[in-house]
Amino acid sequence: MPQMFRHIMVRLNNLSLRTKLAFSFILVVVAVGLASSLIGIQLVATDVIKRAQMKVQIDLNSAWMVYNKRLKDVETVVHLTSERFFLKQGILVLDTGNRDELRRELERVRLANNLDILTLTDEKGRVLVRTRSPYTVGDDQSNDEIVGPVLKEGKVSKGTEIVPQKELIKEGNELVDQAFMVFTPTPKAKPRIKDRETAGMMLKAAAPIFGEGKKLIGVLYGGQLLNRDYLIVDRIKNIVYRGIKYKGQDIGTATIFQWDVRISTNVVNSDGLRAIGTRVSSDVYETVLENGKPYIGRAYVVNADYITAYEPIRNIKDEVIGMLYVGILETPYTDRRNELILSFFAISILGIVLALLMVVFVTSRITRPLDSLVFATEKIAQGDLDYEVPVKSDDELGNVATSFNKMTKVLKSSNEEITKRTSDLEEANRVLRETQAQLIQTEKMSSLGRLAAGVAHEINNPLTGVMTFSHLLLKNAKDEATRKDLEIIVRETTRCKKIIKGILDFARETPPQRKLCPVNDIIERTLAILEPQSLFHNIQTESTLDRKLPQIWIDENQMEQVFMNIALNAAEAMNGEGHLSISSSLNEQGDFVEVRMEDTGMGIAKDYLNKIFDPFFTTKDPQKGTGLGLSVSYGIVQKHKGDILVESEVGKGTTFIIKLPVEKKED
Repeated sequence: MPQMFRHIMVRLNNLSLRTKLAFSFILVVVAVGLASSLIGIQLVATDVIKRAQMKVQIDLNSAWMVYNKRLKDVETVVHLTSERFFLKQGILVLDTGNRDELRRELERVRLANNLDILTLTDEKGRVLVRTRSPYTVGDDQSNDEIVGPVLKEGKVSKGTEIVPQKELIKEGNELVDQAFMVFTPTPKAKPRIKDRETAGMMLKAAAPIFGEGKKLIGVLYGGQLLNRDYLIVDRIKNIVYRGIKYKGQDIGTATIFQWDVRISTNVVNSDGLRAIGTRVSSDVYETVLENGKPYIGRAYVVNADYITAYEPIRNIKDEVIGMLYVGILETPYTDRRNELILSFFAISILGIVLALLMVVFVTSRITRPLDSLVFATEKIAQGDLDYEVPVKSDDELGNVATSFNKMTKVLKSSNEEITKRTSDLEEANRVLRETQAQLIQTEKMSSLGRLAAGVAHEINNPLTGVMTFSHLLLKNAKDEATRKDLEIIVRETTRCKKIIKGILDFARETPPQRKLCPVNDIIERTLAILEPQSLFHNIQTESTLDRKLPQIWIDENQMEQVFMNIALNAAEAMNGEGHLSISSSLNEQGDFVEVRMEDTGMGIAKDYLNKIFDPFFTTKDPQKGTGLGLSVSYGIVQKHKGDILVESEVGKGTTFIIKLPVEKKED
């Protein structure tokens, strides 16, 4: 151990002063940060769960209000109906016809108020009229825990009651089927001998019927069977939790238990169905059903953990017969707790980072003068003569820094003089090269212009001969195929003459010979000429033309030249392979026809987009183009009072948009 301690001390002594100061300060910060983080995390976790338990307890109170409200509604319906004249009169003069009328009237009351049973007895509790099962009468209900007190005390009685199967049979098989359920195996449930339930849980109320002199002449009782009736639990969920979901699950649920079995619930199982027939966990079973105490806390509900609240449901004899439950998904609270913990950690880490920054700042203040000198020598060695050492003191280090700065100024002055002379020489050389290139290009274009004018003049004569003999051959041609070929020769020869004339006209600013033409015909004619050419053999052309376009005033030969120039440029940009689409449409204002020509070529760089319509500007090899095609096209469109726009992205393609005005002849 002593040897190891000495080794550590030697290592520490070899560290820089800044490192020693930073290491000491970091130890203190980390220790305090960890301690505060652990305490804060514990407080946050406890507070989140505590708040969730407080909320679910309040939610359970709201659930009881909904439950008791429904029981009160049953009591109100029964009580008000018991005081109606037709009921009192019907009991006093009861016969077969009168019994049917009485049953029909009571059946209307039952259905109108969503009751499952509504039954009339005499003053001794024998059934006189049963709405659901009219032929099952005469049985004694005086021992019923809700009806019995009314017969004895003559007061309204209500409560929750377990109705055995033999009593449900009297009301009909529908209620028997509604109450019957086989238990679904449930994780963490307490083992039971029974595997099914045949009895039902019912909200029940009974009211006395008095004749003259306040004499008891009968009892009316009614009820709602809770088994597979979701009115109460869904109303609780809608009122308390408003149908809110978290990650696809209902954030809150409610359940009515008959003993430990879910008979009415909006908890769903893994299949997405209501978990009817599933059972409560054993710890809740022992607390609520066996000991009769509320349970508030974490519980496993069917297939997820919930923050829950359970309270016993008691019958009129104060015996526990079931439970009312509300629960909130634990996941939102655990997620919130984890978020707070992460936030707390983040704040702690941020505090440590800020502390480290302070360490860096403090140690830098101490060691900065020396670091500045070292850094300055490195910058000068790299050629940065503008760097100056900051002078912040009048001590020896300050004097060294001042002398160092004077030295760098002298070096900088000498270097600037050399750099200036070198720059002047390079600029002169660049201007000379540009001037030479410009003279060569100007001479080339001048010669090309003279050559083009001479060639155009000379070509006219042989073209005239070709046209003359083509016309003669066409006139005498009898074979249809030969005629079509000669027609193409005549048309293309004519177009050659017009192209030559168009170039000369453009140079002389000759106005176009406009007439009313359909632009779609010119596009189709252009494609028909281009597609047979070898350059277009591997290019897929597609046209999407608006057939409702109005005819516009244009020189069709000049516009054909425009479309031809742009299409040929596109084919060359695609190296003879790609996709060329041409579309025509009317703009939203209806004052311009727009022709879009889009290719999948190499695209045009942004630096060139504002130059492509300049005369003699080209990105092609000097042997392949003179840069006149787009400038001629631009001039033609401008003379038509239109415009050409271009959109391009390098590597993806280029789109030319030709806009031609829709105008009347007098315009």
